[in-house]
Amino acid sequence: MSSAPDGTSAPTVSMYTAAYCGYCTRAERLLESRGVREVVKLRVDEDPALRAEMMQRTGRRTIPQIYIGDFHVGGYDDLAALDRAGRLDPLLAGARP
Repeated sequence: MSSAPDGTSAPTVSMYTAAYCGYCTRAERLLESRGVREVVKLRVDEDPALRAEMMQRTGRRTIPQIYIGDFHVGGYDDLAALDRAGRLDPLLAGARP
């Protein structure tokens, strides 16, 4: 966990990703714009076991697949929808969905 803007512990943000993934880059940029300093990148293109893990955990085959703490956000479109609904910042601050 890292620090949230208010000094409290923020949940770890992790993302199943690959090189040359435009939606992964967009997700990172959105998260950075919301104050996330570090995203744990799980590179499915470098480790086939990570892709299998991702598919088991999420039931999805596409990347990115994003987690905030233990909450599965989904892909970039899901992340952007959370942001538009005003629910991303509280989630990043550690609030439960």
